[in-house]
Amino acid sequence: MAVKRHESGVKHARKLIDAGNVVLDERDGWSEHKPSAAAENEFIRDHGWTEYGRWHLGVDDEAPEETKKHWKFPYGDFKKVHRCALLSAESRAGQYKYQDIEQAAAHLHGMLDATKH
Repeated sequence: MAVKRHESGVKHARKLIDAGNVVLDERDGWSEHKPSAAAENEFIRDHGWTEYGRWHLGVDDEAPEETKKHWKFPYGDFKKVHRCALLSAESRAGQYKYQDIEQAAAHLHGMLDATKH
């Protein structure tokens, strides 16, 4: 698997954070806050794969683009960036040694936490 940083997703997350479209939730909340498979399918149907991809920090370039397997490390609910999603992405990317994704998630996490002050 060739997983790498998805720059369009990182830029989209930055814009959302700058605009204040964030949820400052707790570390372990992503399992409850992440979109369901049905919500993902509805979003893809309504907005397409490119827009779906903008909600992910990574891609698996060995998987076809128009599949969910292609898109890795989601960071929000199609409306807002979730702190818990960034923490999860940062942790998982570090675990699998995807340093570029881990660094992007850590930077975004820092941006998001700075909005608390």
